[in-house]
Amino acid sequence: QVQLVESGGGLVQAGGSLRLSCAASGSIRTIDIMGWYRQSPGKQRDLVAKVFGVGSTNYAYSAKGRFTISRENANVYLQMNSLKPEDTAAYHCNVVGVTDAGKPFESWGQGTQVTVSS
Repeated sequence: QVQLVESGGGLVQAGGSLRLSCAASGSIRTIDIMGWYRQSPGKQRDLVAKVFGVGSTNYAYSAKGRFTISRENANVYLQMNSLKPEDTAAYHCNVVGVTDAGKPFESWGQGTQVTVSS
């Protein structure tokens, strides 16, 4: 069983910054990918950014140059700068890895709301 706890969402004015955090815990042997996705009401869940075990990263076009993903052990962070109203969404942490029992897993966090006012 793998648990994810997210924090850091909130209300911010356009141009402001927020830092999201996600902590993974449980029966984890290895973590291969940690990432952030976002979803607005009535829309699909889209990738924002992800970081691979070797440290390489992948960003959505909308996030490039404004957001930075980083990882420390079983924690992943998303620094969001120059926020825009269109960044408003529920942000979900995603972790892919292998459990102590040797089984692959993919876990999702409950989501943390980010609201950017104009």
